[in-house]
Amino acid sequence: MKYRLFGNTGLYVSEMCLGTMTFGAQGHWKVMGGLQQTTVNEIVKESFNSGINFFDTANVYSLGESELLLGQSIKECGLPRNEIVIATKSTGIMDQTPNGRGQSRFHIFNEVDASLKRLQLDHIDLYQVHAFDPLTPFEESLSALNDLVRMGKIRYIGLCNMAAWQIMKALSVSRLKGYSEFASVQSYYSIAGRDLEREIFPLVEDQKLGLMIWSPLAGGYLSGKFNRNTLNPEGARRSSFDFPPINKEKAFACIDMMAPIAKAYESSIAQVALAWILSKKPVSSIIIGARSLGQLKENIAASKLVLSEDDIKLLDEVSTLPTEYPAWMLAFQGQYRATASMKD
Repeated sequence: MKYRLFGNTGLYVSEMCLGTMTFGAQGHWKVMGGLQQTTVNEIVKESFNSGINFFDTANVYSLGESELLLGQSIKECGLPRNEIVIATKSTGIMDQTPNGRGQSRFHIFNEVDASLKRLQLDHIDLYQVHAFDPLTPFEESLSALNDLVRMGKIRYIGLCNMAAWQIMKALSVSRLKGYSEFASVQSYYSIAGRDLEREIFPLVEDQKLGLMIWSPLAGGYLSGKFNRNTLNPEGARRSSFDFPPINKEKAFACIDMMAPIAKAYESSIAQVALAWILSKKPVSSIIIGARSLGQLKENIAASKLVLSEDDIKLLDEVSTLPTEYPAWMLAFQGQYRATASMKD
């Protein structure tokens, strides 16, 4: 397992992060996996023994059960607390009371305490807001998070699923007010969905933020189970939960290109898809989920697969984004600097 610097924090995290959305079976989350303690312990222990030091969960995953199972697993498996990085989140709907969601100081404080109790921890390493809250000003949320950092309940803060302007606005508010800044971004990215490259990649590199990738296999579409002849394979999560949205024809083109590459490396399509993401400089860690030990081991093995420059070029070309404004104008106008020569 390789480790990468997490943005500008000085913290090293494994380039594979264990996602725990498959832990627990409360509400509609059971479709994600429904795993219970015995299997959770096997997956957590195998992850740690394979070098993973980064674990990502959320309060909404099975309405808290995922955190409960992860916390108990850390205890039962004897994972050393000073060697693991635990990330969780809040924002989503936890109950039907008026303040059971969002990013108000009231909700954030309540959910941090609830997560700590479920995880059986005295602090959370990375606490992330799970989405943009259109009703709560960043000043309110960031003030609350800053106080929680000062109290020692959380060490770093991060955000998920926001537009570039929202991320930059939040960073500006923190700098103006002297609050703790968001250290990381968690976003969807895969070879079948490269939208992140338009605005988020440049921002992450410019602001030196950590970047966590969720659903790197496009909700299982790049797992190797799907192809032009098998549109709804039995047992595949995506067959019953078609998310995240993708251009399926483009995804098939990517799969067609990855298949011979996978064969050449004696690996799987899923491993090639993950290795391609790991070749991208802005990426800090890929969040991998698993419903079985076999699935986990296959995903972890992708960290050992290093694609050649030619293979990366082929995959880049088949999955490339169409150029949009202002990208094409920036490239066009930027030529006057790229071609200029200095004269005495």
